[in-house]
Amino acid sequence: MSRLYWGFIINPFQVYLQDLPKMEDYALAASIIRLLPMSFPERLTQTRKSQGLIQQSLADASGLHINQIRRYEAGTAQPTLEGLIKLAKALHVGLDELVFDPDERGPTQPRLRLLFEAIERLDQKEQAVIQELLEGMIVKYEARRWTATG
Repeated sequence: MSRLYWGFIINPFQVYLQDLPKMEDYALAASIIRLLPMSFPERLTQTRKSQGLIQQSLADASGLHINQIRRYEAGTAQPTLEGLIKLAKALHVGLDELVFDPDERGPTQPRLRLLFEAIERLDQKEQAVIQELLEGMIVKYEARRWTATG
């Protein structure tokens, strides 16, 4: 089942201790860093470890070389789309879970977010109707926009 929301790709940002203003209270700095979105290497490492896999096991399951897994987790290399798909399949997760933070996709307006959450609770047939309605409205909007500029 496809998800009913869409979003823009936003690169996750990282803040390192040396980038923060000098703080005497390192506990505060650590708590701030925990609230920041995780980067792909951190998500990959956390997902692998949460499933009790070592890097070699993930490499074997994904068909990627262990050195490539190490580079991805160290943040010194970025996987191709094919590599991401292999990792997601090996870890039994969706690509969204590896690439995006939970709040990184979907509507940014609270009202829209609540509506989409309500739609997710509907049965599949009702979701399909709403999805077709939304897609039709978007096509109509895009067509109107293109005719106005053309």
